[in-house]
Amino acid sequence: MNILAIASAKGGVGKTTVTENLAVALARRTGRTVLAIDLDPQNALALHMGLGPHELRGLSRATLAGQDWRDVCFERQPGLYLLPYGVITEEDRATLEAHISARPNWLREQLQTLHLPEDALVLLDTPPGPSLYGRQALGVTQWVMVVLLADAASYATLPLMQRLVQTHCAPRTDFIDAFYLLSQLNSGRQLSQDILRVLREGVGQHFAGVIHADEAVPEALALGVSVLDHSAQSQASHDFMACADFLTARMQAALQPA
Repeated sequence: MNILAIASAKGGVGKTTVTENLAVALARRTGRTVLAIDLDPQNALALHMGLGPHELRGLSRATLAGQDWRDVCFERQPGLYLLPYGVITEEDRATLEAHISARPNWLREQLQTLHLPEDALVLLDTPPGPSLYGRQALGVTQWVMVVLLADAASYATLPLMQRLVQTHCAPRTDFIDAFYLLSQLNSGRQLSQDILRVLREGVGQHFAGVIHADEAVPEALALGVSVLDHSAQSQASHDFMACADFLTARMQAALQPA
């Protein structure tokens, strides 16, 4: 399987929105099996991908019960699957996190039990900043997508994310690359344009593109569908498809035999 972690140093940057819509776009562009996994206890990816608020199942409950993760994967579209974090009590969450802390290879081992096709794409939605779940994700992923806002506060977190990647990903021989995406870009603001230019120049070929601020995005969330399904001709839809094309090309190039 091919694993992409979606990461950010701070909340509110649209990371889960990016995970959802990239999962949809990659499933359509590649025709491969795509699985989006929510490693954030907020369990927001379930809402984004249209699960009802009364659905409590997910990887958290399954892990605690010794249940197979395949039993709590939900097919959202043909070939596109969701594994939510699920809903648990604070006491159960503490028990789960103690369990994970004692098992450095917890996520790797759980992913292997899914028996996904060799060419499957797995997207990991991680909590913002350094976290137990984030370390597990960075310990297995081949690619990282760092999501930033085009504002000074978000841009200031870039060194933190680069250090996390350097610490948890770079030493592994199976890690391939990190990319950077600007989310909710307001083209009418000079500061946004300045940060876009500086980031593009700073990360060079690792710049994955931008997702423009677009009313179609919150509208899609309110309807429980992806922006690609809600408004295929919107600017945000074009942005997500362009990002998916960027990732597909980079993955194909990296996986070509030498």
